Amino acid sequence: MTAFKGTMSGTAMALVLALAASAAQAADDTIKVGVLHSLSGTMAISETTLKDTMLMLIEEQNAKGGVLGKKIEAVVVDPASDWPLFAEKARELLTVSDVDVMFGCWTSVSRKSVLPVIEELNGLLFYPVQYEGEESSKNVFYTGAAPNQQAIPAVDYFLEELGVEKFALLGTDYVYPRTTNNILESYLQQKGIAKDDIFVNYTPFGHSDWSKIVADVVALGADGKKVGVISTINGDANVGFYKELAAAGVSADDIPVVAFSVGEEELSGLDTSNLVGHLAAWNYFQSADTPANAEFIARWKAFAGENRVTNDPMEAHVIGFNMWVQAVEKAGTTDVDAVRTAMYGLEVPNLTGGVAKMLPNHHLTKPVLIGEIQADGQFDIISQTEPVAGDAWTDFLPESAKLESDWPGLGCGMYNTETKTCVQIKSNY
Repeated sequence: MTAFKGTMSGTAMALVLALAASAAQAADDTIKVGVLHSLSGTMAISETTLKDTMLMLIEEQNAKGGVLGKKIEAVVVDPASDWPLFAEKARELLTVSDVDVMFGCWTSVSRKSVLPVIEELNGLLFYPVQYEGEESSKNVFYTGAAPNQQAIPAVDYFLEELGVEKFALLGTDYVYPRTTNNILESYLQQKGIAKDDIFVNYTPFGHSDWSKIVADVVALGADGKKVGVISTINGDANVGFYKELAAAGVSADDIPVVAFSVGEEELSGLDTSNLVGHLAAWNYFQSADTPANAEFIARWKAFAGENRVTNDPMEAHVIGFNMWVQAVEKAGTTDVDAVRTAMYGLEVPNLTGGVAKMLPNHHLTKPVLIGEIQADGQFDIISQTEPVAGDAWTDFLPESAKLESDWPGLGCGMYNTETKTCVQIKSNY
């Protein structure tokens, strides 16, 4: 009986070893892509769609044969709009799930939370949302807009096309709105707007009582000067803000709003009848009339449902994912350092026409589009530029104007052109 037990144990052990070997071989035949987007909490209104976008792109790439002859496996986590949890989930993706690359984050505070983790572990993140600039990490490719590709052109449109003389800079209270508005305050004053004609206000994530703030914005124009709102309000707080504007009888003709974080996805959950005429600045709108965009929209609706819309960060994920696939195939490996080197100078088509090119500062060339909200929740594109090269460091803050990012040339994301030295970026999140 003892011998029989021993034989069974040996058989079981052999089976366990065979299964382990099979699992290891399966893992070797799979390339893992981490998807790091909030599926719950205040940012789920924006980020859930980006998770779905990645699942579609991965499914489509696998249908083409995967990458390097291997299938891609999506590893999806939910950081739940909790900024420290983003760091924990990023570490989990890199050390437990052993992903080869991550696509994720929306808010800058979530990206800043992840940054020290991926720099420590030499991970790779593709970040798809407009942001404040003032950063260039060798472990991040920024496929959304820098301020010179969104915020600055939007202000120029207000000044030159709408004749705005006073500005209300309204933002959610975290790093992206604060840094962007610091840049815009400096820029506006250089353009001749008096400091007293710039009203700045910040509110928490999920803020809902907008009555006093809207009243303050209306009061800004009591002297008859044209007022415009630059909105860096993020997440579901936008619902209450636009409702209060309508309740106060404020139309786009009275006080136009240009938003940097409101796109088709956010509008799909709102009654847009009172939002008609307000604006958004992005690098992509669903209404872009190109064959590539029409084909993408058809694929998306077939994957996600006929009522689903597309938006700018989705296009950024499309561009980033296609570039990553190209870089992996060019490098012949998913090794982060090799992929990073292969990324520089890569070009992939934009959905709005033309191409996006990856620059030495880990930013893209992108066209700037201004869209006017329509009653159906879509945007009428009223302005579009040629592709603009993204700046990691703004020209409108003295301490940043002297900085340059050039990873392949200088091996530095924060090179001081005056002292000719590379400054090491310290992550404080």
